Amino acid sequence: MRLGPRYDLRPDSGLPLPAYWRERTADARPGAEVPGGGPRLLDAACGYWARRGLPCRAGHVLAAPGAEPLLFALLAAVDGDPVLARPAPAWQAPVARLLGRRVHTAPTPPEGGVPDPFALLETVRRARAAGADPRLLVLSAADDPTGTVTAPELLHETCEAAAEAGLLIVSDETYSDTLHHRDTVLLSPAEMLPDHTVVLADLGATLVPAAVPAALARFPATAHGAAWRERALDVLAALRAVLPYPVAAATGYVLTEPAEVTDRTAAANRLHARTAAAAFRAITGAGATCRPPRAGFQLYPTLPAPGLDAAALEERLTAALGYPVLGGHRFGDDPDEPRVRISTGHLHGATEDERRVALAAPDPLAVPHVVAALAALAVAVSGHATGYPEGGSGPARGAVGESAGIGESAGIGESADIGESADTGSRGRGT
Repeated sequence: MRLGPRYDLRPDSGLPLPAYWRERTADARPGAEVPGGGPRLLDAACGYWARRGLPCRAGHVLAAPGAEPLLFALLAAVDGDPVLARPAPAWQAPVARLLGRRVHTAPTPPEGGVPDPFALLETVRRARAAGADPRLLVLSAADDPTGTVTAPELLHETCEAAAEAGLLIVSDETYSDTLHHRDTVLLSPAEMLPDHTVVLADLGATLVPAAVPAALARFPATAHGAAWRERALDVLAALRAVLPYPVAAATGYVLTEPAEVTDRTAAANRLHARTAAAAFRAITGAGATCRPPRAGFQLYPTLPAPGLDAAALEERLTAALGYPVLGGHRFGDDPDEPRVRISTGHLHGATEDERRVALAAPDPLAVPHVVAALAALAVAVSGHATGYPEGGSGPARGAVGESAGIGESAGIGESADIGESADTGSRGRGT
């Protein structure tokens, strides 16, 4: 299966298209929004940020058709190179390289998330000693690819290190509204370094259908922040990176978070928590090692797969499961390590009807097609952990799940405590 250069780089949320989105886009007039977003959309975005403890004015916000053009505009508006976490979302480094920027990476600690503060300082020191010019740190406290959430103490230390190194921060908070636990505490760098942080959020993880590019950026309320925003807006205008009116109208509506939207967000988070917990049990029971998921709809396991590197494992598991599985090399990780990111949204079903059933089910782990998909995942991971012969692709998705023993041995049919504690509020951040 050939992976496309854009949408396949993101984890699939596995959610059906909501009726209110279809209605709002159908009723909107044709045409395109102004670059950066019109007043109605930006006012709705300000309300969205304010409910998350980050108040702002419309002049501090930009909207764009996806996180890629928005990050491109942010990077083009400042001098110097970006520093990324290792691993980092697979789409970030290619965007920076389009500008001819050198990408520096700083490793994350074992618990995942943002760069280790000492490693960050050493990365910047070495880069500057070699004549490079790192100026900006891109991080994600609720992380892709690992699905982890950075502890406030570590995030604070990393932000302090960034300030010491003179780095501006772009905080990718795309998955901040997808926490699996009520008691998870998630902070934003904008709460720690408000004058030096731009917050970026791709709405396709939560409020907007995944196939619809729509993203927001919130800038510091400073002269520097205003200048940064204006330069980024110029870049978006030059690229004609604008939202179509139907998308802008529907996005403005969901950003106000009426009850039908927050109810769906809560239901989606419960589903993500339950299926991610079950997938975690399945793959670790099949021999993989993996960090427990705390946000989003992705897992990042390492398989004991002798003779397979990340690219080979990506190819084998993609063929075995019938949906894209991305190797760790795409996230800046060691290409020799047999590590992959698995999107748990694929477990919800392959059709809109299947995904609606999974989303509405009181217990999604009792839905037959979810049980079958989890069993297929366990078998595929187990087979590749022990090493398929060259040319073998493992079991096909439709051929597993028929044996109850597969699901039972992986713990697939059990109720997941993690799902019972999933956040049902609209805010996403732990309190």
